[in-house]
Amino acid sequence: MAKHDRRYIMLISVHGLIRGENLELGRDADTGGQTTYVVELARALARNPDVERVDLVTRLVEDSKVSGDYAKPFEEIGPKAQIVRIRCGPRRYLAKERLWPHLDSFVDNLLHYLRSLRWAPDLIHGHYADAGYVAARVSGVLNTPMAFTGHSLGRVKRQRLLDGGSKIETIEKRYNISKRIEAEEIAIDNASFVVASTSQEVEQQYAQYDNYQPQRMQVIPPGVDLARFTPVSRREGWRPPVLKRLWPFLADTDKPMVLAISRADPRKNIAALVRAFAEHEHLRELANLVIVAGNRDDIRELDKGARDVMSELLMLVDYYDLYGHVAYPKHHERDDVPDLYRLAARSRGVFVNPALTEPFGLTLIEAAACGLPIVATHDGGPRDIIGHCGNGVLIDPLDEPAMGAAIHDALADPERWRRWSRGGTRGAQKFYSWDGHVERYLRYARAALAQYGRGRVTYASRKSRLVTADRVLVADIDDTLTGDAPALRRLVERLGQAGEKVAFGIATGRSMAMTEEVLAKWKVPTPQLLITSVGSAIHYGPKLMHDRSWEKHIDYQWQPDRIREAMADLPGIEPQGPEGQDTYKISFLFDRDEAMPAHQVHRYLRRAGIRANVILSREMFLDILPIRASKGMALRYLCTKWNIPLERCLAAGDSGNDIEMLNGNTLAVVVGNHAEELEALRGAPRIYFASAHHAAGILEGVDYYDFLGDIRIPEMEPTNEAIAV
Repeated sequence: MAKHDRRYIMLISVHGLIRGENLELGRDADTGGQTTYVVELARALARNPDVERVDLVTRLVEDSKVSGDYAKPFEEIGPKAQIVRIRCGPRRYLAKERLWPHLDSFVDNLLHYLRSLRWAPDLIHGHYADAGYVAARVSGVLNTPMAFTGHSLGRVKRQRLLDGGSKIETIEKRYNISKRIEAEEIAIDNASFVVASTSQEVEQQYAQYDNYQPQRMQVIPPGVDLARFTPVSRREGWRPPVLKRLWPFLADTDKPMVLAISRADPRKNIAALVRAFAEHEHLRELANLVIVAGNRDDIRELDKGARDVMSELLMLVDYYDLYGHVAYPKHHERDDVPDLYRLAARSRGVFVNPALTEPFGLTLIEAAACGLPIVATHDGGPRDIIGHCGNGVLIDPLDEPAMGAAIHDALADPERWRRWSRGGTRGAQKFYSWDGHVERYLRYARAALAQYGRGRVTYASRKSRLVTADRVLVADIDDTLTGDAPALRRLVERLGQAGEKVAFGIATGRSMAMTEEVLAKWKVPTPQLLITSVGSAIHYGPKLMHDRSWEKHIDYQWQPDRIREAMADLPGIEPQGPEGQDTYKISFLFDRDEAMPAHQVHRYLRRAGIRANVILSREMFLDILPIRASKGMALRYLCTKWNIPLERCLAAGDSGNDIEMLNGNTLAVVVGNHAEELEALRGAPRIYFASAHHAAGILEGVDYYDFLGDIRIPEMEPTNEAIAV
């Protein structure tokens, strides 16, 4: 079998600290069950004989405050599986809420990695909103099917925070929640299939999204490494190392153990469990409470959420005088986790998950596999797990007296405890093995691949008419390239003098016919490449050869008649004349005083079941494109196809439809006569704001980057904190 016919699967999980061994679970809000899931999924996929290679792609972090493991570009995690770490924004470790401005660079660096590999993935799977956005962009360039798993969803979180009394402005400032929701919408738009853990997650959470399509939602319960999570040891004298971390806290180590393992996160509702335990008189005498809430050296150094949780825990222990009854160790290793479950099972204890919401429930499956009964919140994952395994009871996480009573009853009935224990071990084997998970996963992957066929971009060696160029300058036409005839002549002369090393291209909102007309009027030689109709068409060279692969690529889910019908009755939006329309571009005049904002137009189309890209320029022109089309996507497609690094691509623009090609790893120049909508880009390290207008501004940018010489490439690290947020 040829190399490129084998199944290469790429998993993307951008945030958190991910490594193959000793995962720092609970270190912060970003390093929890998802990191375990993606590592185990990568290993399990690689074990399948139909899979040739698995890359788990995450962010490379060079930060003295975290382990040097996260600065290694590659880490083998099993036969045919490795972690690949990609640079993204500042070198230091960042919380996921601060990564949004840097995801376009992650996309570009990931494409660069694939160019070096010369092997495109057969399937790309994004985990969480940020990786879903990255997966959508990369799969769009490569014409590769993608899968998406949200893990937790922004619309659900926003509503929960609002219900809890938070103000929308506070939520936006802290969580960038609207960006997260939009990324989820993009991922769901582009995904061939969406992997959910439970039916409730599909019906109550994904159903809140504009482009919710039940037929693409696939419930595949998460797997458990059953080689690690096995029933309790009956050996006499069994003393796992983690015991020495618990004994100093407990007066009577022979009592049953009420065990909770989670991040120190307010959503995990640890304080409610402590109160439920303390206020049930018989429970606190019957059992010990063991809370494993991540690793810490100093509570004062934790992020605010974790610091608040741990501080409240300590205050509750003191208030209820639980000394000798509660253990809350500062550290644990990855290999301690199975032993904690087994210790609790051996003591005839229970595992408790009191989280306010639990869409996933990986710790519950691990506990079940070890024969430890569970008491868990009546939400999402726990419902399905207990339904499959018959190994515990569901509780209301807000009803603390009932929680305490349920835990007490679970410990007080020996026969039921044994029945639950046996049910958990059997159910975990039957429903939650990784091999079973992968078999179902690959069925959906094969179906997605069959839909796509063979028409996608690959990285196999190919010749190119741009083979002599090692850089490319791409400029918008109207008010960027044109507007100053003498400056335009100087630009054309300098590009001609640069010789074969520089390719010249244009990227315009105009149709091909209108582009030819304006180029002739301004006496601009035909460029080597032309991106027209806001990125929905690509042509090459003097004969204007049409890139049919790009056309085939963007035809995905394109429904022009439905778009025209849906837009017909919207106020303040009128179709442009025939000269403004194209096969893959539907254009309107936009009256900002009467029309709804562009983002609401986008949402309106989504709710109508239409996948499309909506671009507003100069608050006057509204273009509806295929979901995979834009100037930025077309530019990245070209650079990928012709093997020109984005760092050697200078993009010049003046308005909103240029934003995508100005962002990311490209070098960019914004001409002095730019629209106000581009001011938001000011301060980015690779976007130069020229003072000169039109072609003179492009020349100013050419000199700033020494683009016709050695090329000066600014570092991507932001120059001030405002850019990183």
